[in-house]
Amino acid sequence: MKGSHEMQLMTQYVTETRWVPTRREDALRIIADEVGEDDPAGILDYVLAATGDGKVVTVGSCRFKQEPISKPS
Repeated sequence: MKGSHEMQLMTQYVTETRWVPTRREDALRIIADEVGEDDPAGILDYVLAATGDGKVVTVGSCRFKQEPISKPS
């Protein structure tokens, strides 16, 4: 798709000020820690869909967003 950018999932705990790049496996662990075993994979799918549209999603005490991956020039 023309103009599309590769996106990176970012996380930020509500007590922090810095956003951190996060791998899918780590996001699943964070979600499981926040909500227990209530379908972390399904919640992550929702988070990825919603944040792909520019939204910030909060799960427990962790926020998720996506931003374009910056590539070295």
